[in-house]
Amino acid sequence: MELTETFSRIISGCMTWGSWGKKLSTNEMIGLIDHCLEHGLTTFDHADIYGDYGTEADFGKAFANSKIARTDIQLISKCGIQMTSGRKNRLKHYDYSKEYIVWSAEESLKKLKTDYLDLFLLHRPSPLMVPEYVAEAAMALLKDGKIKEFGVSNFAPSQVALLEKMIPVSCNQVEFSLTHTTPMYDGTFDDCILHGRAAMAWSPLGSVFRKKTEQTKRIQKTMQQLEEKYDADASQLLLAWILKHPAKVHPVIGTTNNERIMEAVKAVEIDLELQDWFTLLEASQGHEVP
Repeated sequence: MELTETFSRIISGCMTWGSWGKKLSTNEMIGLIDHCLEHGLTTFDHADIYGDYGTEADFGKAFANSKIARTDIQLISKCGIQMTSGRKNRLKHYDYSKEYIVWSAEESLKKLKTDYLDLFLLHRPSPLMVPEYVAEAAMALLKDGKIKEFGVSNFAPSQVALLEKMIPVSCNQVEFSLTHTTPMYDGTFDDCILHGRAAMAWSPLGSVFRKKTEQTKRIQKTMQQLEEKYDADASQLLLAWILKHPAKVHPVIGTTNNERIMEAVKAVEIDLELQDWFTLLEASQGHEVP
């Protein structure tokens, strides 16, 4: 089974579940996890820094108090960013020493109340990253069964290649949306397809609903022409646009709204016609393709 089939087609991002957003109670988190599972979102995306290093523990408490079997969900987490909030650091920086990577993974396991992570990612590339140290840490975690797969987030193809000289890299989670199409052109998704890497997209709706720019105005105008044709709203079409890419990109959605989660799942059923996909790309770029 390909790694892409291990995770739900749409992934639930947990960044705003805790103190960085909705500040959900334990019971509210249990309800939200249950709702996600009911609608096919079985994969939950975390990072150690979310909620100033507190959201994993909030989620873990909810999971431990739920009736959900560990085998029914997939847990992703990330490490490497050292924040000043929640840690005794003088400034924000990255740490990819072998000891820190192993310690971070073990901390995530404790907080999430689980024996293993389905996927463990390096959160952002560091200019001081030593591939040998990263590989030693990842291989130790894999050997001990503490992580099932190792990957990266926000890495350029050259940085992935640097690591892969030492250890297989199973996934690259990057920013990708109709307003941020860079991974289609900088080799990121080509690399994922070529090497069978899972591709994941954070901020999949981009800035369409957050900013009023010439680009978002064009996109929204084009969306209006397609919403009736596909009987879908703009957010569903934005996800469907991502889902059509041959890299089999998994969008990581950040909403905690039950209705929006249900609507997001329906995007999987939308198959954009070829010229409609390029119509949206043209709206994003402001010109026809070369």
